[in-house]
Order: sequence, then structure tokens, then C-alpha cells
Amino acid sequence: MKARRFLFLFGLGFLLLLSACGASPAEEEPSTEMQPTPLSTRELLIPTQASTAIPRISEQRRLTLEFPPKIRAGDSDVVRLTLEMDELGNITPTAEIDGNEIIGEVVEIPNLYETHTLIAESRLTMAGLEVLPAEMISEPLLPGEKVTFYWSLSPDEAGKYRGTVWLYLRFIPKEGGIETRRTLSAQLIEIEATTFLGFKAGPARAVGAIGSFIGAILGFPFADDVLKFLWKKLRKGKET
Repeated sequence: MKARRFLFLFGLGFLLLLSACGASPAEEEPSTEMQPTPLSTRELLIPTQASTAIPRISEQRRLTLEFPPKIRAGDSDVVRLTLEMDELGNITPTAEIDGNEIIGEVVEIPNLYETHTLIAESRLTMAGLEVLPAEMISEPLLPGEKVTFYWSLSPDEAGKYRGTVWLYLRFIPKEGGIETRRTLSAQLIEIEATTFLGFKAGPARAVGAIGSFIGAILGFPFADDVLKFLWKKLRKGKET
């Protein structure tokens, strides 16, 4: 009886020992199916927004905007936007030259000329006056080359007009792919259309021409004697 109980307890203990030894290796062994994919491999398999983003900027350029702060109603003038190399990093200060206001700033361009075609696009939006060209205009942007955009403005009525000069960059992959567009600058301008004594540019010029003609006659030598002679002639004609 004692021998049978001993064998039963021995066998039960042996089974418990085997089950304990067999469970530990299964719990410690990691499953290869549940392991996370390394970050570098995941980036290669899954396209992310960062993989198509434009690299950091490396080319520095100067952007100069020139426009007339005042235009006579009925007349026209020009707005000019220039993007050129700025190797020294000098910012052109706000100034006024020949009546035009000049605003300068430094902008940075991604150096992607080897892999992409770069296109500079610009547009001037200004309500209330005629802007030519009214649509978007574009120029290819080449390494070290300058691009310039021009607009003609023609106000019909006197008043203050506000607008925005937009500059964009388009990046077109040379070997195909997604085209990217970036807003590089948005500059606000204000132009005042004026009149002379209520006249627009055309009538004002006519009045000025007549005034100049009369002034030239009055300033002519012996003009006083000529006028007196003509006055006497007119009086004699009336008396007769």
C-alpha cells in the first residue's frame, strides 16, 4: 500500500516537472511573424509623403518688385518682378527710384536642376483696373539665370487699388513622376490713380498743351506790342 502511494506521488511529481520544463521554451522563443519590420525596410516598401518631399533649400536668390505708387487715371504704367542670383545675400531695401517703389527680399530655391525642370510662374491680381497679362505667366528657371515678369496697369477711375503679386515654383521630374508646385512669395501692393483738376490723363494733357502754347506766346519778345497792335486793329474795325 505504501509502495503504491509512493509510486503515485512520484509519477504525479514527474508529470508536473515535465510540463513545467516544456512550457518555458515555448514562452521564451519569439515568433518571427509578430516581429516589426525595420524602419528602413518599411520606408522602401510603403511610399510616404516624406519620400516625395522636396529637399532642403540650397540656392539663394534676390526677388525684386518694382511698381508705381501713383498712376494718372486713363494712363498706364508697368509693374516688374525680377528673380536673380544673390550670392552675397544682400536684401535690397525698400526704396523709391524715378517715382517707382522698389521692394526686395531674399528667397531660397531647392537645387533640383539635375533631376527636375524648374518653372517660375507669376500672376498679378488687382481688382478695379486693367492688368495685362491677366493670366498666369511662366518662365523656365535655369541655374544662375535671371527671370523677369512684366505687367501693364491702366486705371480708368481715380482711387486706391490694392493687389497681390504671386510667385510660384513648379518642379517637373525629368524621368516622370508627380509634379510639385510651391508658393514662393505673395507681395501686397497699393497703387493710387489720380486726376488733374478732375481730368483724366488725355484731357489733362490737352489742357497742359494749350497752357504751354499760351505761355509761349506771352513769353515771346515784343508780344505786348503785338497784342496792343491787334487790339487797335479790332477797335478800328468796329468803329468803321
